[in-house]
Amino acid sequence: MVPTAAECFRLMDEYGMYDNIRAHSVLVARVAERLACDLVEGGAALVVEVVVAAALLHDIAKTPCLANGGDHAAQGAAICRAHGFDELVEIVGEHVVLADGVSRHHCREKEVVYYADKRVKHDAVVDLDERLDYILKNYGRGDARMCAAIRRNFAQCHEVEAKLFARLPYGPAAVARLVTPPAGPAGADESRWQALCG
Repeated sequence: MVPTAAECFRLMDEYGMYDNIRAHSVLVARVAERLACDLVEGGAALVVEVVVAAALLHDIAKTPCLANGGDHAAQGAAICRAHGFDELVEIVGEHVVLADGVSRHHCREKEVVYYADKRVKHDAVVDLDERLDYILKNYGRGDARMCAAIRRNFAQCHEVEAKLFARLPYGPAAVARLVTPPAGPAGADESRWQALCG
């Protein structure tokens, strides 16, 4: 089962998602939706509704994990499984690191969500290098092995980026412009999601 956007927002409330994580998740979903729609237009076999729902819920376990130190990707996958969202389990579980690497043959929903998450720092679309710098500073903790693992993950993300944009009529730098939300009152973007996807 794939949840509607309205169900995703209800779950954000249920799991106490902080406002800043919610804003990040909404922007990741905007990026993922735009990429998925354009990839589908170019012939990719992606299910846009799955991409959007997984992007909205990719950090569903982040708030509790900030308190308990758990793995928010694994716990997020468990939350999706518990709610019967089987189509989202693998995507949410691999939004930090792709377990089986980059597919050579086709675009996958989990690659789109993984990539979109790496392009959003807080509530702004940034390039991969800026996001890498942020992750190293905040999660590398000066540990050489951790920093090396983060750099390997971002090298993989660059592979995903190259694959996705080889199929798109624009480059990575255009993403920020393409998904900039229109000006409006707080919560308006979420209302649009609910209207469009719910």
